[in-house]
Amino acid sequence: MEALYLLIPLSIVVVFIALWVFFTASDGGQFDDLVGPGLRVLQDDDATETTASDEAPHA
Repeated sequence: MEALYLLIPLSIVVVFIALWVFFTASDGGQFDDLVGPGLRVLQDDDATETTASDEAPHA
């Protein structure tokens, strides 16, 4: 019974610390977009413009 006097307040403190860490991370933008950066790596958006000097001359 004496152990409960220690464990219950300790568990409440641990829950509040976990909630504080979660809300601090979510306010900091950690959980904003999890999919976008992974998909952005796969996209090839490097559009290069070709000019007349880049093309091979026709014979």
